[in-house]
Amino acid sequence: METASKLTNLQIELLKLFQYELPENQLQEIKNILAKYFAKTATNEMDKLWDEHNWSNDLMKEWAGEHLRKKQ
Repeated sequence: METASKLTNLQIELLKLFQYELPENQLQEIKNILAKYFAKTATNEMDKLWDEHNWSNDLMKEWAGEHLRKKQ
């Protein structure tokens, strides 16, 4: 098994920020902020793809009904 040999820039910055013990409520607040940031980023990317490919609600419903797993 190969292990990561280097921390990402995000991991380094978070380690700098979290070198001090925080109360549980502050830790939870920060986790929520990060979750909202990444959810917003994912939503923005999805909106961009939606516009670029002219996707529609009907297409999404079609995709939701597809069964892509193969029987084994």
